Amino acid sequence: MTINIQFVNLDFSDSLAEHTTKRLNKMAEKYDWLINADVFFKEEGTNPEKGKICNIKLSLPGPQIFATSDEKNFEMSVKETINDLEIQLKKRKQAFMTH
Repeated sequence: MTINIQFVNLDFSDSLAEHTTKRLNKMAEKYDWLINADVFFKEEGTNPEKGKICNIKLSLPGPQIFATSDEKNFEMSVKETINDLEIQLKKRKQAFMTH
């Protein structure tokens, strides 16, 4: 799986990119039919409790799936977003099995 990470109006963070890549690679081992992951990190200053946003769009056979999360730090945001994607991937995998 190809992973593209972009920081929107933020400085690039090697540690965050490495953390995200490791989590996505672990997911790719489980679901070997994943093609591509586009990850976007951005910061929104309207809420002091949250504002660290992670968007992940996965390309796979069939329609793309997308998840986003807004948490108090980027690591938690990545975790929540990947958890949401896992739920969607489990549903997609069940749909594959029925055909």
